[in-house]
Order: sequence, then C-alpha cells, then structure tokens
Amino acid sequence: MFEGARSGTPDQATEDGGALADAGFEMLDVGAVAARSGPPVPAEEEAERLVPAIEGLATRTELPLSADTFSPAVARAALDAGAVAINDIGGGGDEMFELAAESGCGLVLMHIEGPPREDRPIPRYDDAVERLRGWFAGRIEAARAAGVAEEQIAIDPGLDFDLSLEDDLEILHRLGELKELGRPLYVSLSRKDFLGALLAGSWESRLPAPDREWATAAATALAVTAGADLLRLHDASALQAMRIAAAIEAPRGAHVG
Repeated sequence: MFEGARSGTPDQATEDGGALADAGFEMLDVGAVAARSGPPVPAEEEAERLVPAIEGLATRTELPLSADTFSPAVARAALDAGAVAINDIGGGGDEMFELAAESGCGLVLMHIEGPPREDRPIPRYDDAVERLRGWFAGRIEAARAAGVAEEQIAIDPGLDFDLSLEDDLEILHRLGELKELGRPLYVSLSRKDFLGALLAGSWESRLPAPDREWATAAATALAVTAGADLLRLHDASALQAMRIAAAIEAPRGAHVG
C-alpha cells in the first residue's frame, strides 16, 4: 500500500476500513506486508499484524474482506478470521491452490515472474499481453488441477511487477485480450509507479505516490472502459471515476449501483 493508505495498527485498520465502507467501497483488501522489495517477514509476524485487523473489520462491516498475502499459512489464518478471498501477489502455488480448493475462497492470481519482494531485472517480452495470456492460462490450469473451481479465480496483470512502463500501458490498452481467458480482471493501478513516471516523463524522476491521485482517477476510468471487472483503489476520487465510467459503459437503460 502507498504510505497514505497505511493504518499502522489493527485497531486503526478497523477504523479506516469502516470509513471506506461508509464512503461506498464494496470490498476491503487488507495486507500486513508491503509488496515492495525488502527482507523476508516471518509468517507468524505477518499473521500477528493481519489477523486482528481482519477480525476487527469482520465485526465493523459486512463487506467481503480479502487478505493480501502470498503466505499460505497467513492466508489460512486470515480465512479463519473472516476473510473470504486471498489476493496472492505470489502468483499462486501448490499450497495456496490446495487451501483455495479446501476452503472455497476467492483467489486473485497476480502475474509475477519470480518471488515477491525480491529485486530483479525487468524481463523483456516481444509481446507482454501474449506473455500474460500464456502465463495465466498455465496458472489457471494448475489451480483447476488442484481442485480450485474456475469461478473462484480472478486474474491481476500485476502492473509495475516484472513489467516495464511500456508493458503496463500496452496491457491496459489491450485488457480485452486478457478478458478472453474467461476470468474476471482484477486491476490494481491505484497510485502505481508507472503513473508517476508518465507524469514526470521518466521512471527515475517519477512523482511520489501522494501526487498520483488524479492520474489514478483517469487510469481507473479508462480501465473500466477496457474491461476491468474489479479495481483495487485507495481514493474516493478513483471510486467516483470508476462509477461514472461504468455508468457510461453500461447498456442503455441499465442501472449501475
């Protein structure tokens, strides 16, 4: 999460999540370990931070809760605490698939080309969208083979993860091709680094996350028109952009709530 969306303590996370629910957000995604590179965090430590926040939010709101973790042990604890889905930035693995099959929880599979929280050179793809199509097809097949029902799975292209700025833009432009895989598209683009790079003109001088709010709103609206089904957002401005774009895209006469 970017710094402005960090709660600090489980009690504060409960209050902050309740405020998001009151503002009209329809699902809460809660994590205790940042996705950026850094030293490993023991599962016990991550669970000590995350589980009380899940428990508090399950009491404070009736919204569905997802746990942002790539640790199967932490995911299991979060599900026991009241989460209904796992947002796995690790791209899925045997243990996570087994847990999803056993529990019936929702599972977001994010594209990533190696272990989370590790620095590595950005891969070069002849066609990033085709690379993701093949990668997701393989992960979905592996999940199904482990007993995960297809309707449990959503896919996240993982913008900023093992992708260049040009890859991010191409993927957003061609989201419809990922939608052909038949699974809901979960797009996490709120205040992403590539937005800061676009605004500043280079990756090295990219604007910091607090200065990317309106870039997020613009990208959110365009992602909706390109086929995004679920958007992970931090700001009321982006929520408004999503709702307006969805209303414009909806068939005439349809109501968008």
